Amino acid sequence: MVAKRVIPCLDVKNGRTVKGVNFSDLVDSGDPVEMAKNYSLSGADELVFLDISATIEGRKTFAEVVSRIAENINIPFTVGGGISKIEDASILFYAGADRVSINSSAVANPKLITEIATKHGVQSVVVAVDYKREGDDIYVMTHGGSKSSGCKLFDWVVEAQERGAGELLLTSVDHDGTTSGFDNDLLKRIVERVSIPVIASGGAGSLSHFFDVFDKGDVDAALAASVFHKNLFTIRELKDYLFNKGLKVRI
Repeated sequence: MVAKRVIPCLDVKNGRTVKGVNFSDLVDSGDPVEMAKNYSLSGADELVFLDISATIEGRKTFAEVVSRIAENINIPFTVGGGISKIEDASILFYAGADRVSINSSAVANPKLITEIATKHGVQSVVVAVDYKREGDDIYVMTHGGSKSSGCKLFDWVVEAQERGAGELLLTSVDHDGTTSGFDNDLLKRIVERVSIPVIASGGAGSLSHFFDVFDKGDVDAALAASVFHKNLFTIRELKDYLFNKGLKVRI
């Protein structure tokens, strides 16, 4: 059995880690490199950094942050945000990122998945998928989960895999921020349709939510932000809990 992964996520704006709600009322919460080191030491299996900088200068600063992160931690990390062409991805790989995450840009230009996978390897591409229920259907959302793409979820995850995605990062817009648990039933349906690893995101609020998403959702990894940033529990406490519940995790 492959060990289940726990992945903290950090938002970065103009070189600093920020916290907020829906990218508004942002508050500076520290140096992303120091936070990365702390999470690495506390047992995180991987890290995800999302660049929410709005300016070109902010993007340059983010590339510098990626270089500093690569020099200071020894666990894999993924970076995303604003990657719309192969050159954007290449800059981040050359800066030291292990993987890049693409979301809206992949929906708008699915060939981008293949381009990045061809140049940098399938294992380097994470396709992030935000989704929302609309009536009896489930649609892929873009622009931070605010706009429906018109593309149905199950069709898109299969296409993303076929085009070269190495992993899928699934976020339920309905569950995100609710701290009521992950969308386990739907995640299980996704896992049954693809052969690449699936990362769950959206809804974490307790230790039991992580066990449930691994046990019922059968995902390979679980990503969260606020529960770790707010120190509701440490990654070590979470892993001890999962281990004691019979799951294989890296202690």
